[in-house]
Amino acid sequence: MKPFFSIVIPCCDVAKYVGECLDSVKSQPFADWECLVGVEESRDNTEEIVRGYAAEDSRIKVFTGPRSGSCSASRNAALDMASGEYVMFLDGDDTIAEGSLKRLHDLVSARPGADMYPCAIRVYEDVGGREVEVRDNYPEGFSDELTGVEATLLTERHLRRPPCPMLQMTVFRRMFLADNGLKCVYGLRRQDSEFSPRALYLAKRVIPLHEPFYLYRLRESAVGSSAKGAGYFHGDWAVIMRSLLAFHAKVSSEAGFDRRVSECWARLWIPWLLFFWFSPRKMSAIKRERRLETLKTLFAGGFGDLDKLLASATPAKRIAGWWVRAFVEKPAMRGAAELFFRLYFAASEMMH
Repeated sequence: MKPFFSIVIPCCDVAKYVGECLDSVKSQPFADWECLVGVEESRDNTEEIVRGYAAEDSRIKVFTGPRSGSCSASRNAALDMASGEYVMFLDGDDTIAEGSLKRLHDLVSARPGADMYPCAIRVYEDVGGREVEVRDNYPEGFSDELTGVEATLLTERHLRRPPCPMLQMTVFRRMFLADNGLKCVYGLRRQDSEFSPRALYLAKRVIPLHEPFYLYRLRESAVGSSAKGAGYFHGDWAVIMRSLLAFHAKVSSEAGFDRRVSECWARLWIPWLLFFWFSPRKMSAIKRERRLETLKTLFAGGFGDLDKLLASATPAKRIAGWWVRAFVEKPAMRGAAELFFRLYFAASEMMH
């Protein structure tokens, strides 16, 4: 009989934390779960600790892989192995709250079959344990059920943030992920920004639960916290933008597509592109050669996908898009393009 939850845990160099992580799962009064732990080649004894837990509890299943610098490979492999009705993502240096699996089970069972159940997440400091914030992307009382399109538009228009909640904040119906081929991009360190907008749009039913089950640890040695300089994630952002632009090009050509989604994504993703490659701060911190290199990664297949999204953007953003293309394709105009963007961002600051 398949378990109710499949809990996916990627691990690498987390020997200090992974015992606490697995204890938070094992100690749950609700017992109908499997735990799929992917251990990438570590410099500490992470694998030894995890295998010790697996030897004591058959619900914990361990698999290994080479070091990749990303959670993607382990998450994808675990999704292929998972048999639970619903999937949860938990990082090896984080934990889940006491009794939270029972609460989640009861909330999901009361309204079964949705594709996504967004929850809340408690963020706390590793040193000292001070709670920093509680994140919930959906205001209570606004709507207790949405389509993926409604959720996408709500997230951008009402909360002023991109529709890319952390994977760990959401309980997913496993077959929704499988039927749509939703996987993380291998090697990508900012998976949420690429994965979550696609998943949210494709969902037929989204039911916010507001349950703060996930305890997210802020630590200096984590991938996101130990970024080495302004351009550390630049290659990742190129891959993210390329994937999202291609996704928009695909779904926007389908029958029944809601054009408001194009407008929403244009308001979100075009500023990402302009900020990460052409804001004065990024141009000062990241050499032109590096920005050009990653833009060529982004537009390896041409500018058609960008043009499709720009068609739903404001005139100012369409002009900015022309200058992005000029920067990539016309070496003699790169200085002029950078001057344009300095003026563009200065004007934007004055308007806001």
